[in-house]
Amino acid sequence: MSRVSKLPSPPSWLLAGSAAALAVMLFWAILTLWVPEDWTFGLAEAGVLALGGAWAIRFTLRPYTIRGIPVLVPMAGTVVVGLVQLATGTTVNRWETWNAVLKWLVYLAAFLLTSQICSPAIVRRAFRRALLYFGFGLSVIAILQFFTSPGKVFWLFQSGYQEDVLGPFVSRDHYAAFIELILPITLYEAISDRRKRFSGAVMAGAMVASVVAGASRAGSILVVLESAAVLLLVSRSSVRSARRVGGVFASLLLVFGLTFTAVVGWARLWQRFQDPDPYRGRRELLISAVAMVRARPWTGFGLGNFENVYPGYAIIDTGELVDHAHNDWAEWAAEGGLPFLGCMLAIAAYSVLQARQYVWGLGVVSMFLHSLVDFPMQKPALALWTFVLLGAMSARKESKESI
Repeated sequence: MSRVSKLPSPPSWLLAGSAAALAVMLFWAILTLWVPEDWTFGLAEAGVLALGGAWAIRFTLRPYTIRGIPVLVPMAGTVVVGLVQLATGTTVNRWETWNAVLKWLVYLAAFLLTSQICSPAIVRRAFRRALLYFGFGLSVIAILQFFTSPGKVFWLFQSGYQEDVLGPFVSRDHYAAFIELILPITLYEAISDRRKRFSGAVMAGAMVASVVAGASRAGSILVVLESAAVLLLVSRSSVRSARRVGGVFASLLLVFGLTFTAVVGWARLWQRFQDPDPYRGRRELLISAVAMVRARPWTGFGLGNFENVYPGYAIIDTGELVDHAHNDWAEWAAEGGLPFLGCMLAIAAYSVLQARQYVWGLGVVSMFLHSLVDFPMQKPALALWTFVLLGAMSARKESKESI
């Protein structure tokens, strides 16, 4: 046996305290998402790095077992690509690239921390449920605010928008992406514990209805597909009780989902689906992003620099500021070149493999799919949640999940 294998696990107080601190940072990042200034997420960045530093000091003083995870290679690669761009002078704006490198370093640290923190089943369940209840509570607030205080955040703060403001989200698509991350956890908790079957169906139905009310086309499709995928994976599970509960739960979910959707209304969503050219505008942005990739396929223009480079490749003039490609994959390739795109493809592929085993993490896969038609991963708060959930799926399990 190697010396590393004989090292003890981190103490329970460290794991529980770290999980609580990380959850607070995640909640803060979402609740302040509407604030245009960068300082709000900067606090979350500082918190994650401080927590990582504390773990590093603790490990130096009293070493404990750390499990290697293959996906750490492409995760670290996202940071390395940005550093290489800075070292070789291939970025068009060093400041933007430094900021982007810092964000990816934070995502890497959050992923690694979560993969260690969530090893014990009791910590993993508590952490997952904390995210679930926060997400459900926020979805209720979001839908009430949507109908009673259009354009305002939490009924108090002017968002600068007249409609489509859901809780702290000023974009219905980004709100939908957030629900996509939370919904599979809700479904999993309800199916794995029959005592939560009814309440889980209520929560899941409300979440789906809130996305429909917001009228996000991609989001509405993905939450329906998520629900079907979770139930399908459960039906193929070797756990008989899960299969039995899954059949009953599917009926409850359908009833509550349709009921709540009827209450909030689906007319706006249906109207948006009637658009004869739903990809209008985004198509032109994608063409421009592809042209940028062709211009610098291996080096990219520098992480964080899409907004700076886009005017030179624009094929339409909307009269508005274009700061994202409305396609994260194209934006990653334009800024970081094919090496960065390869790192993200590897991370996405890994998330698919993990989600097949841990269905509650299926929202990470949905996030990468949603990124094909929007830019949820360019919102640091959503990206942080994504990599934290990926880290939770990657944790060294001291006890097996039931599904």
